[in-house]
Amino acid sequence: MKTDKILATRTHKVIYQIGDKSWKVFDANFPKTDVLNEALNQARVEETGLPIPKVHGVTVTEDGNWAIISDYIEGDTLASLMEKHPENLEKYMDDFVTLQMEVHSKKAPLLNKLKDKWDTKISDSKAINATTRYELRTRLSSMPKHYKVLHGDFNPSNIIVDKEGKFHILDWSHATQGNASADAATTYLLFALQDMKMADMYLDKFCEKSDTAKQYVQRWLPITAASRLMKAIPEEKEMLEKWLDVVEYE
Repeated sequence: MKTDKILATRTHKVIYQIGDKSWKVFDANFPKTDVLNEALNQARVEETGLPIPKVHGVTVTEDGNWAIISDYIEGDTLASLMEKHPENLEKYMDDFVTLQMEVHSKKAPLLNKLKDKWDTKISDSKAINATTRYELRTRLSSMPKHYKVLHGDFNPSNIIVDKEGKFHILDWSHATQGNASADAATTYLLFALQDMKMADMYLDKFCEKSDTAKQYVQRWLPITAASRLMKAIPEEKEMLEKWLDVVEYE
């Protein structure tokens, strides 16, 4: 496989540019079912008309690794633009929230349901004690059922801004359908793990633009923290465990 350059390196995967295509190549230990599910998620979201790279195929490399082939989108990540131009942070965040709300305006009935996914993850978790698992699952079951497209990892590093200023949304491996405020809680948590000031700016803008009560988004925080805890990232463990307290957000 002759590559033009490495675009990104992630746990269990490397993303390459080959001509006008992006190849996401997974390591030998990555489950085939997860690769195929990610490609299927992306294809289903593609049908909604959202600005995302088009899937061109799923293949096996000469080294025996699975790969997803998509459009290569040239540009800067929104995260890098936020870092390079802090004077424009307010506008970038406003555009970011508007784009996320566009995602939430779509439906893709064949995507997995977020509540089912999270219930299974929490139920199977060995990192959370039985009492907390019960409280989290009870909270989750009580939350309203919605059927909006959710990205599941919506953060500025997954947004490419091309030379014309158009936005493109990458990485649909966690896409589901469900409640928009659950997706917002996940984005808030991702910001908070890096920069609490950015997290608060994001949440204020999301709640204002979507006319959502901040308390409603916060009710999802223990649940999304539990889901994130399954990744077992050592430097996140202490903060996430503090957020598991369901009572704190009552």
